[in-house]
Order: sequence, then C-alpha cells, then structure tokens
Amino acid sequence: MIELRPTLAGRITLAVLSTLILLFLVLPIVVIVVTSFGKDAFGTFPPSAWTFGWYRQLLADGSKWPAALSLSALVASLTTVFSLILGMTAATALVRSDLPLRSAVYGLVLAPLVIPQVVIALGLFLLFEPAAMLGSPIAIALGHTVLASPIAVMILMATLKGIDERLEDAAASMGAGRLTVWRRITLPLAMPGMVAAAIFSFITSFDEFFISQFLSSVDTVTLPVQVFNVLQYNVDPSVTAVSAILIAVAVVGLALVGVARRLSGSGKQQGLLPTEPAVSLPAGSETS
Repeated sequence: MIELRPTLAGRITLAVLSTLILLFLVLPIVVIVVTSFGKDAFGTFPPSAWTFGWYRQLLADGSKWPAALSLSALVASLTTVFSLILGMTAATALVRSDLPLRSAVYGLVLAPLVIPQVVIALGLFLLFEPAAMLGSPIAIALGHTVLASPIAVMILMATLKGIDERLEDAAASMGAGRLTVWRRITLPLAMPGMVAAAIFSFITSFDEFFISQFLSSVDTVTLPVQVFNVLQYNVDPSVTAVSAILIAVAVVGLALVGVARRLSGSGKQQGLLPTEPAVSLPAGSETS
C-alpha cells in the first residue's frame, strides 16, 4: 500500500479550514459573553461602553434570578446523585455480568437520548401530575435523571471496560467478598470516570429546559425556564449575563473533566498487572 505524504499546501488548507470551523462554532459564545459586559440596554454588539451592571442586577432586591439559580443548582446536584447510582448499577450489570439480551437492554438505556425531549417531558408531566408532585425539586431532578443517566452509563461502561478484571479476581481469590472487591478495588479505579459522569450529569441538568418547563410551577422555576419567561415578553440585557454564567459552568465542568483525565493517566488501567514473567529464565530452562 502506497503511503501518501501530506504536502505543505494540504497542511495549510487543513489548518485554515479547521480554524474557520472553530471560529464558526465559538463566535456565538464569544458574542454572548462580550455583550453581557455591554452598557447598551438592548444588548448590541459590539458594545459602545462596558459595565458590570447586568451582573449586579441579577443580585438586586426583588430579583428572581437568585432563587432560580439556587433551584437549578439543587436540582442538578440531586440529578447527579441519582444518575451516578443508576449509572454505576447499570454499567456494572452491562459490563460485569452475563445479562441476557444485553444489546436490547443497552438500547433501552440509551433510548432517552434518541426520543425528543418534549415527548419525554410530556410523559413525565402525565406521570407526576396525578401524584401532585409538579413543582417539586425531587420530581424535576427525577425527570432530569432520565436524560442524564444514559450519559453516565456510557461513561461508566467505558471506565469499567478499562479496568483490569484480574485485579478484582486477585482480590476475590484472597477471600474478599463482592462488596469488598467493589469498595476496595473497583470503586477507586473507577473514580475518574465517576467524576466525569457526575460533571456531565450536572451540566445536563443545569441546562435542561423542556422537562423543567413541564414539571415546574409558579414558585419553582429553574434558571433556563426563567430565561425563557423573561425573553417571552421583553428583551432583558440581564439574560446575557445569565447566559454567560451558563457558559462558564459548562467550561469549568469540561475543564474539571480534563483535569480528572490527566490525574488518572487518561483513565487507562493498562499495565497494572504484568503479562510477562517477572524474572527471565535462561534459555532451555522452561518447564512444560
């Protein structure tokens, strides 16, 4: 097979196209962040003057933004806990056990990522409305878990597949029970993946709109729903400040995932047990 070497013109073209695509993806985010510091009341870009007034307005007396922000943080925290419990349980069953119809079960677990969110939100509304749970942070968190848990399952499945099962077998051969093996061996090795799953679950819940809109009430409004309510009737420049906060949460979350991957050696567990003899034997001394 003939190997085609990249030419200088090809490298330059690839660099230019990659830069243009990256700018196209990042430009809307940059516009929002820059506009949030503008002094114009209608959020023009570029701003004619600079101010932190819109961020201070979020914390003004009588503002609904602090309550919405605290509720979103509470719901996202509960969703993270629920998603980790469900995700770790499902990932262990799919990776470590001989589950019948494993492909069908895996497809069922990932189904919420394919079904339109408005359909899921309507189904959750019909489920929680007879139980008088609309507006409850628990109900909203359970609804967000439907979308966040499949992401946690995918991350944790990849993490468990990267853990050398011989470590677990070695602990079991020395008399450790299943719970001890999971607590002393599996859980520490899977911790980087659990951190990544927790961060992605938190971000998914913090930015979720459709389920929050269907399950919220007048007194319990999450941050994305509050943004929608404000923009529905007028243009409030403080929305750009809220959007910048949402962007910052996502960026910080992705940065934490990168730190966790770097501290864990990119999540690889290879090489923990040697595959070759520890001591090399002289030629012809091997025994059958």
